[in-house]
Amino acid sequence: MIPENLLYEFGGERKAFSKSDSIFKENQQAHYYFQLISGEVKMNNYLENGKEFIQGIFSAPRSFGEPPLFAQITYPANAIAITDIELIQLKKEAFFELLLAHPEIHLKVTEALASRLYYKSIMASEMSSQEPEHRILRMLDYLKHDIYQLTAPFSFQVNLTRQQIADLTGLRVETVIRAIKSLERKGMIKIKSRKVYR
Repeated sequence: MIPENLLYEFGGERKAFSKSDSIFKENQQAHYYFQLISGEVKMNNYLENGKEFIQGIFSAPRSFGEPPLFAQITYPANAIAITDIELIQLKKEAFFELLLAHPEIHLKVTEALASRLYYKSIMASEMSSQEPEHRILRMLDYLKHDIYQLTAPFSFQVNLTRQQIADLTGLRVETVIRAIKSLERKGMIKIKSRKVYR
């Protein structure tokens, strides 16, 4: 998203986290902008019954956790490393200085946030009314087209486990497995070496 050299120029620091480490916790105050150099992070909540709900999964070079910086609110979810990661963290005040000095970057950040907001809105509607197959396809198409900007049929390799797909769509793992098999039979996805392609 933001060129790394620009983040360093404004005081960004490189940090490393191990798999399962917490980057920030739900209800914690936001003090930094985070951008991944390598690895993957999930933002999640734990429900009262202990079940995990994944709000989103972010991979390098994406950023995560920005809305509370703008809205002066606490984090609505936890951020946890799915793999070993490296990221750049930039103090909130320096992040705003960077955006003011570089309006073109500000526009890119705004576009990314708008895209995420659109996805959240679509998925909220899907979860309340749509069939499992439809929910899964919506989520995969968002990743394929909006995040990875791929268009060719079956060009997107889904690097999510069945459990992660379930947690992202509000479904049970067993339902996801059945729906994926059904989608393959219908020719909507392909499965090669246990990997899903859309």
